[in-house]
Formats: sequence, C-alpha cells, structure tokens
Amino acid sequence: YDYPSAVHVDKAGIDILLVGDSVGMVELGYDTTLPVTMDEMIHHCKAVTRGCRRPLIVSDLPFGSFEASPVQAIQNASRILKEGGGVDAVKVEGGRARAETIGKIVESGIAVMGHIGLTPQSYSVLGGFRAQGRSTQEALNLIDDAIALEKAG
Repeated sequence: YDYPSAVHVDKAGIDILLVGDSVGMVELGYDTTLPVTMDEMIHHCKAVTRGCRRPLIVSDLPFGSFEASPVQAIQNASRILKEGGGVDAVKVEGGRARAETIGKIVESGIAVMGHIGLTPQSYSVLGGFRAQGRSTQEALNLIDDAIALEKAG
C-alpha cells in the first residue's frame, strides 16, 4: 500500500504485487473495503509504483467503480492505468456475474485478474467475512466461476 513496503517487495523478488482495496481497512481505518474510492486507490498505486519496478503491479477496482456497466468498468480501469503511476493490471471481484464486464475490460486492452471466493466487496451479501466453498455445491460454484473468468480473458 505504500512506498517502503513496495521497495521491500521489489528487493525480495516477488513476481506480483496487489494494491488491494483492503488498504481501506489496513491503512485508512475503515471498517470495510466499501468506502475506498478511486482517488484513494490511485494515490496508493502511485506510492507503490514509485517503490518497485520488477513485479507485475495489480490494482483493485474498488466497490462502486465497475458494477454499474462494462462502460463504467472500462473507464475506471483505464483511469487506474493512466493515473496509477504504472499499474499493469486491475483486479475485479466476482465470478460468472462479472464475466461479461471482465471480458469487455480485456477487449479494451487492459489485463484483468479475477477474484472469486471470499469477496470483501460483497461481505454484506455473504453475511460477513466467511469462508466460501465449504460445501460440495459451493466448491463446484467456485470452479464454475473460475472457468467463466478464464474464458472472459
């Protein structure tokens, strides 16, 4: 989430660095990730990209920045790449329900990392921060989500 941590990640030879919206809970004092804004993500991405050059740097698209439409998602993913100081890709929470949106972001030329399972942006729908995939059906649903995201790009 910050320059000093990014320097250590770079020196450690780590391949991928995620600037997560969990910055809201870890650094900004929020109770959840939901209040995190695009401006806050861009601010933290800039600090991280100044601190490391080696890893693939991925930024979360925060809650409210991609759910309304694929157009909104492309606009905000583009903004993170343009203003985030050198971010390489974005991360989007959600499985099959977000596959179309993820496909559109990829078609626009932006790399996407999908996020399934425990999705903090959906914690209120999930009934809190709870482990996912514990039953056979839930595990099969996660596999279906992963396949849908893979197909989306």
